[in-house]
Amino acid sequence: MHGQKISVLTATVGAVMAAIALAGDWPQFLGPTRNGVSLETGLLSSWPAEGPPRLWEKTIGAGFSAPIVSAGRVIIFHRLGNEEIVQCMDAATGQDIWKHAYASHYQDDFGFDEGPRSTPLIACNRVFTLGAEGTLTCLLFDSGKEIWQRNLSQDYQVQKGFFGVATSPLLESSRLLVNVGGKGAGIVAFDPDTGKEVWKATDHDASYSSPVGATFHARRIVVFFTREGIVMLDPQDGKVSYSKHWRARIHASVNAATPLIDGDCIFISACYGTGAILLHVGDERVQEVWSGDGIMSNHYSTCVVHRGFLYGFDGRQEEGAKLRCVELKTGKERWTCERSGCGSIILAEEKLIILNELGELVLADAAPEAYRERARAEVLRKPCRSGLALANGRLYARGLEKLVCWNLVRK
Repeated sequence: MHGQKISVLTATVGAVMAAIALAGDWPQFLGPTRNGVSLETGLLSSWPAEGPPRLWEKTIGAGFSAPIVSAGRVIIFHRLGNEEIVQCMDAATGQDIWKHAYASHYQDDFGFDEGPRSTPLIACNRVFTLGAEGTLTCLLFDSGKEIWQRNLSQDYQVQKGFFGVATSPLLESSRLLVNVGGKGAGIVAFDPDTGKEVWKATDHDASYSSPVGATFHARRIVVFFTREGIVMLDPQDGKVSYSKHWRARIHASVNAATPLIDGDCIFISACYGTGAILLHVGDERVQEVWSGDGIMSNHYSTCVVHRGFLYGFDGRQEEGAKLRCVELKTGKERWTCERSGCGSIILAEEKLIILNELGELVLADAAPEAYRERARAEVLRKPCRSGLALANGRLYARGLEKLVCWNLVRK
């Protein structure tokens, strides 16, 4: 009976994800295929100094969790007072539909921000969230009713990281996968219906990167970038097929960018002297194509890849990162935009949509020949470090205490 339930859920996930791709929804971190790419067309090719047409805005609490969108609803995960709040709104108007709140006592050791960092996941009429203290929650998408909840930091005796818990969960092959970071439970798979543990693997500490699934040579694999490095495993049973140490030598460092899949290649990147690496996944073995620091060393923002070229932010946030284009297969730099600062980046209709830390919304060509900017506007109060969401012609972004929705549909 349990096996039948898993099979049905797997089939449902596939159907939901197929529908999502057609509807243009953005149901998880970095979008429908977790690579920052949107297939939407008919979008604005420029906008005025005040930015694209603003449809609505909403005052929200603390946190860097990105908005997600599905079935005409947008969900934001934030903190007000001593509560973490999952808030569901009408995607077109911002009108509240439901809220779910629970107590949070997370305190940031650097006095930075005490809201949730992890981005929720919508799948199979469920919403999965992971709070800054490690509270993993499953809610009904329709109503916000709690189905189950557990505290991973307590259950697996996880030590507090520099900035709390920030990895975003992934639903893959009927398993809810999380880089938990516990002893013997570095990576854990949970039953999405009950929250019960299905399997656990590795001793790796948790990073701030999020896992991504991919098919290599007819095998489904999930790629994690943990605090220790790169892990590839089977989502069904947790069997590790490949691992590689890839992290800074200094303790005061983080791995934060999500692995980026392009065909049979995996791009991994970090700062703190670690740098980037491109791996080729063959039928029999995984080979390093190139690696190096100062090419495309991502601090926290994940690159996008388009027609064989990487677009992203190279360098530490506090030292002044640069927007850069790099040839994926060789690591050769094609152009660099100086003094761009860090930000979040997505790709849509041959364009880069960027929200930088200063709260500027930027539109530029995704072209390797040169950096060509189409539009720039100050739209939010800094700091802006959350991911963007683009769904059904509407762009969603959060800044300091505000969630905003813009219309990007070309008239």
